[in-house]
Amino acid sequence: MTLAIETHQLSRFFNNACAVNGIELAVERGTFYGFLGPNGAGKSTTIKMLTGLLAPSGGEIKVLGRNMLDPHEALDAKRHMGVIPEDLALFDNLTAREYLTFVGRIHLMPRDTIRSRSEELLSILDLQNEEKKLTLEYSHGMKKKLAMAAALLPNPDLLFLDEPFEGVDAVTSRVIRDLLAGFVARGSTVFLTSHVLEIVERLCTHVGIIVKGNLVEQASLDTIRQGASLEESFLQKAGADQEASRNKLNWLEEATS
Repeated sequence: MTLAIETHQLSRFFNNACAVNGIELAVERGTFYGFLGPNGAGKSTTIKMLTGLLAPSGGEIKVLGRNMLDPHEALDAKRHMGVIPEDLALFDNLTAREYLTFVGRIHLMPRDTIRSRSEELLSILDLQNEEKKLTLEYSHGMKKKLAMAAALLPNPDLLFLDEPFEGVDAVTSRVIRDLLAGFVARGSTVFLTSHVLEIVERLCTHVGIIVKGNLVEQASLDTIRQGASLEESFLQKAGADQEASRNKLNWLEEATS
């Protein structure tokens, strides 16, 4: 089994608060891995550590066989990554084409390749008529589409996607799903966080569930579901069933009695 992502006792503290608590990720190459958890569970913090945007407080990280704690190996790994971070990290005063050109040059791609791939990505993501607009004029959904185009541009071996479907319309969602399915079909790896469990269930082959910084389960999608829906299994493992009795407003109960 060849792993695209491997961590040992990966942890991150902010002051005295533990955001990620010694997790052991094992993501096989060529899989579509859904990383699930409630808000504040540690998903985005984990992605930032895996992509080298945030130093861990402890533990080990290997991405595509490279040690992410070694600056030289981490730089080599980043050449083979595409990332949509939590905050998108776009440049407001560039157009879509200028931004894609910048990303392509960072990856040392030939200009002709940048130009042809940009044309195709802008077209398929329906941004070709927005070329003269600066990114700061884009809606949130348009920014998500541009971030997706930038992540796909270098044809990476590994994609990290932090909530890529948030704020996009149904048509764009379908386009992105098709792009990602084709990406994995050719042998690449996707590491995805999303609160849209229907999309995760439709796309992902493997799932990891993090709750309060702890990786509570990691397995194939079928093993996680155990014959139930992903939503039911996720809610149970996230402890939501134990919280159900508290999900009531007393004043509403009094109003109906």
